[in-house]
Amino acid sequence: MRQILFSGAIGLFLTLIGTPLLIKLLARRGYGQYIRDDGPRDHHSKRGTPTMGGIAFILATFVAYAVTKVITSEQPTISGVLVLFLMGGMGLVGFLDDYIKIVRRRSLGLRAGAKMLGQFTVGITFAILSLNFADKRDLTPASTHLSFTTDFSWTIGPVLFVLWALFMILAMSNGVNLTDGLDGLATGASVMVFGAYVFIGVWQYGQTCAEEFTGGPACYEVRDPLDGAVVAAALMGALFGFLWWNTSPAKIFMGDTGSLALGGALAGLAIISRTELLLALLGGLFVLITMSVVIQVGSFRLTGRRVFKMAPLQHHFELKGWSEVLVVVRFWIIQGMCTIIGIGLFYAAWLAES
Repeated sequence: MRQILFSGAIGLFLTLIGTPLLIKLLARRGYGQYIRDDGPRDHHSKRGTPTMGGIAFILATFVAYAVTKVITSEQPTISGVLVLFLMGGMGLVGFLDDYIKIVRRRSLGLRAGAKMLGQFTVGITFAILSLNFADKRDLTPASTHLSFTTDFSWTIGPVLFVLWALFMILAMSNGVNLTDGLDGLATGASVMVFGAYVFIGVWQYGQTCAEEFTGGPACYEVRDPLDGAVVAAALMGALFGFLWWNTSPAKIFMGDTGSLALGGALAGLAIISRTELLLALLGGLFVLITMSVVIQVGSFRLTGRRVFKMAPLQHHFELKGWSEVLVVVRFWIIQGMCTIIGIGLFYAAWLAES
């Protein structure tokens, strides 16, 4: 458990001291946020705020994980490394998008085809690699079984699994990206979900089916549960530190660099912990906000009418007169309830099998 404490503390420390340095660097280079003219009027004052802040917590997470392994003399696991690869790869795609928007002054960033190609390449690579590297129990980081709190009994096969994993990665990456519209909203919501994965990883580690542990009838067949918790703790700590600077009024935004990386990490943790469908509940706010966009677009195309004043959903409430801070806090409450219910179902499923 020392690994979890070290990774979380190091991630927190690095972003607390590193983010203001990044803010100064980005401000000096003029890498400020572009604000849409058709958005809420209050957002126009944010124009020019440094963005690409995801660099801070991505690097902090990598360093926290590596330093933790050195301090505790523990070996990195392939599961942990693959989640970090997925986070870093998606973050790189987001960085290129941010860079083109800000430095090249092209408001749409990467062309849709190029951005999708980058996400597909990273996602498919992760999915394929995660079905390899079996341990002595013949467990790979991912499984070809669908899962909720554990694997279901039937398999979908490697090809369908790759497509399923890619869907999860794209859905969560874009879900976090859509949520990242108000100061601290996506950051605070992500902290809660990564906190849930710290709990899930620790619990699975204590109830593993490995021979050296006394796993009961409800034990978990997961390759590296503790290392999943270590990665989640590093991210949770790093995001806490980043939130200090990202909360209203934000001194820096995470940009696509951060939002795509966080979505990738969430999907990766769900896949390696065999909680793929549970992620839809644990990250309920991201799903809700994504669905608001789907409903808005679908309604307009079918009927010519809009359901919401503006999508994503957080902007609808802003246009109804809610202050930004009020929207953020109430949406955090919604995310908190989703996380608690998700953890409760995870624990209830274990009790039912015990």
